Amino acid sequence: MSVNLANKLRTGLKPQQFIDGMTKNQEQFLSYYNGFEWPNEDDKEFFESLNNRDDLRCLVVGADWCGDVVRCVPVVFRALENSGVPVEVLILEENFDVIDQFLTSGGRGIPKVLFTDTGGFVLGDWGPRPVHVQAVMTKFKAENPDREAPGYDEKMQEARAELRRQYGEGNDYQAVIIKELRELISTF
Repeated sequence: MSVNLANKLRTGLKPQQFIDGMTKNQEQFLSYYNGFEWPNEDDKEFFESLNNRDDLRCLVVGADWCGDVVRCVPVVFRALENSGVPVEVLILEENFDVIDQFLTSGGRGIPKVLFTDTGGFVLGDWGPRPVHVQAVMTKFKAENPDREAPGYDEKMQEARAELRRQYGEGNDYQAVIIKELRELISTF
């Protein structure tokens, strides 16, 4: 059965409202947002072509304290800003009912980008981070299932450092997100 989020459509923050309301990481978020460049003209045209579709909606579950939100959501905003696809942000702490339907390795990984039709039926989701970056956390969780185990916190810090290495320097990771979003949207 498909998940329906009709009750959440038109309840979230518009992208600019989310940015304006950020109390943490706003400067870094804007740095990624303003530093965005299309990887190629074909990708730009694909997202602009979504203007021909009035059947898509995008809900982003996120929070300004999350590093992955700060890195990834600016790319989502920029990819969709000229697409005609309405984008709304649902703040995690106010939407556990939503995120709990889209857990990542059993956890509330954000951002979670949800594409729905106009009736609120979820067509697909992306996140919380690019696949190659998420692989680091997937491996960590498989190898460290017990949060109470000795050394867990140190190993988590090592995993987070590896996540940052996988994102890489600069904004090159943004092209990966564009590719993954395009592949997802192309399925519906």
